[in-house]
Amino acid sequence: MKLEGKVAAITGGTAGLGRGIAEAYLAEGAKVALFARNPEKGAKVVEEMGGSNHAAFFAGDVMNQSDVEGFIDKTIETFGKLDILVNNAGGAGDLQPMVQLSDEAFDEAMKWNVYSTFWATRRALKPMLDQKEGRVINISSMEGKHGKPIFTAYTAAKHAVNGLTKSLAREVGEQGITVNAICPGLVVTDIIKNNGPATAKAMGMEFDDMITMFAQESAIKRPNTVEEIAAVALLLASREGAGITGAMISVDGGTAQF
Repeated sequence: MKLEGKVAAITGGTAGLGRGIAEAYLAEGAKVALFARNPEKGAKVVEEMGGSNHAAFFAGDVMNQSDVEGFIDKTIETFGKLDILVNNAGGAGDLQPMVQLSDEAFDEAMKWNVYSTFWATRRALKPMLDQKEGRVINISSMEGKHGKPIFTAYTAAKHAVNGLTKSLAREVGEQGITVNAICPGLVVTDIIKNNGPATAKAMGMEFDDMITMFAQESAIKRPNTVEEIAAVALLLASREGAGITGAMISVDGGTAQF
């Protein structure tokens, strides 16, 4: 029970990586607050996770500052504290060559990935600073370490998330707060299955061919799993991870080798 007595807030927590991380935390004794857009799905996930004694759901949009900040406040109101923040929500959005990329699409990528992380983290820092302990875990991407054609806005956003991670880790390390980023490679979650065909089309290929291509770019020649990402998020949230901060940890099967 590595997280017994701890409270974690997870954006994008009802599916994919967010849900996988939430389930890993619950299994180790934490209580979890989940944030996503769909109230019906959120209620169902809380029930599947064992009910309101262990999990809570709050509906909102990570592109809305008041929703994000309200989520942090409601987590503390519900469970009395906040120990772990996982900024998981984000995505690639509109994939276009730079010359066709609109201001609106670029702004969306920044709000979805960077501003949501900034808003949630800033709000969570006060209670963490007051208790002189906390964990901030940002779900970045291997695109935060290198680049890929037509992923310009997403790549820029994830580089920004990594920069925020590095600077904040130095800022709050002496106050007992660690700040890290996990940089996953390809993980075939529901959002990838739903949005992947459009991404593949933008890249001029079929969805299955795109998945195969991305997998072949790795050393392990397969996608990573949700469980592999969640295991690293568990380490970073636990006492054993207290000495790790300011790190961009690749869990990408050896795709980005730095």
